[in-house]
Amino acid sequence: MELNERAELDTSQVNDRGRGGGAGGGIGIPLPGGGGRGGLIGIVVAVLVALLGGGFGLNAMTDGEDGGQAGGGADLEQVCSRDNAQRFDDIRCRNLLYVNSIQAYWEKAYPELGNGQYEPTDTNYFQAAVNTGCGQADSGVGPFYCPADRQVYIDLSFYDELASRFGAKGEFAQPYVLAHEYGHHVQNLLGTNAKAGQGDQSGPRSASVRLELQADCYAGAWAKNATESKDKTGQEPLFTSITETDIKEALVAAEAIGDDSIQERSGGQVNPDSFTHGTSEQRQRWFRQGFDSGTPKTCDTFGTDQL
Repeated sequence: MELNERAELDTSQVNDRGRGGGAGGGIGIPLPGGGGRGGLIGIVVAVLVALLGGGFGLNAMTDGEDGGQAGGGADLEQVCSRDNAQRFDDIRCRNLLYVNSIQAYWEKAYPELGNGQYEPTDTNYFQAAVNTGCGQADSGVGPFYCPADRQVYIDLSFYDELASRFGAKGEFAQPYVLAHEYGHHVQNLLGTNAKAGQGDQSGPRSASVRLELQADCYAGAWAKNATESKDKTGQEPLFTSITETDIKEALVAAEAIGDDSIQERSGGQVNPDSFTHGTSEQRQRWFRQGFDSGTPKTCDTFGTDQL
């Protein structure tokens, strides 16, 4: 994976809230597994929620207060300017580029799904805690998408956890995580989240599993087309190359956060009735489905018996 040093990044798509940005008040986000904190239980909870995203919308979490805007635009504009030769040494700038690429892709791909034009949304960087339209959250919940305010939230230190605890050390695991969360945004715009909320929320064929596998497929479709996404000027590509090694890094991340893999790592038995995200094999296969086809139109996990 090579990032284009000449690309002009759009900092308006990211709010850098900093430590505890916007925290306080609102309802608490109910964590899976009883909201355990610390140790292996806390880690498992973090990863379960890390790629849950739209799953928050399935837990009647649309009545929280809006966390408001707390942009760190001035700082990001300076740090991530193409005049700064070291900008891509900063994880904030790399993830900003990923967000720009994902949204540039959906600007073109979303109309294929027959629901009008794509509506861009922000990603919020935070540390320790943040208040959202879905309530107050802390770093223990991992990256997530809040359907109530239609925004993505991530404490960037999560990537260290993903690498050290779960072995997903490749750099391309990061844009995979973000592309998955933006997949939930697309589902929210399409009304898929709301429809999925009427189905079973756990089990190997549940609506929750179908929702997550579709978001993985959407992430794969973005990855296939990422080198075609353009920067803020519309002239420069954001990526100059994405290799098969990068795709393998995304697949390693998908394997690491499969329901069966997480349950095995926690020392328990694999219980398909409790699945909410799909197995490692399913997550990898649906990501590959999106990548191989290069179009979100092949990501209909709700219209197939072959999950």
